Amino acid sequence: MDNNDILRRLRYALELNDNSMIQIFGLAGLPVTREQVSNWLKKDDAADYEACNDLQLATFLNGFIIHKRGQRDGAEYKPEKRLSNNLILVKLKIALDLKSDDMLQLLELANFVLSKHELSAFFRKKGHKHYRECKDQVLRNFIQGIQFKYRDKKELKPVFSWKKPDQS
Repeated sequence: MDNNDILRRLRYALELNDNSMIQIFGLAGLPVTREQVSNWLKKDDAADYEACNDLQLATFLNGFIIHKRGQRDGAEYKPEKRLSNNLILVKLKIALDLKSDDMLQLLELANFVLSKHELSAFFRKKGHKHYRECKDQVLRNFIQGIQFKYRDKKELKPVFSWKKPDQS
């Protein structure tokens, strides 16, 4: 998945409008225009499509952490110049304040089963013997799980409801 696709999926899953996106970029210190956001969200065959680089996506994810968790004391978040799916997963975990079990539930919502050990391998350092690279499929399903939990939950309605019979 490219950065633009990740940005599009997150925007949809979290129901973010242009103003929210601009505000989130601003929280991390990157002022952007509505036109820039719009161009990043377009399909890659559009005439005014603009590629979102790693630094811009990292800035958005840092802004999303600040948006959800608040500004931390001390040094500001520095956006990474190089992003991996593992790092994107970490940033989403931090922003949404997720534990391992929460993340596994989100993956299950997208019909993707992963063990706790497999998940923890994504959060290891690159040189660690149990480190595992997060593939696009895992990240895509994780974002889809976020969508099911945070966006589509409104569509989950009970099939029927019990009414207390009248006692007359």
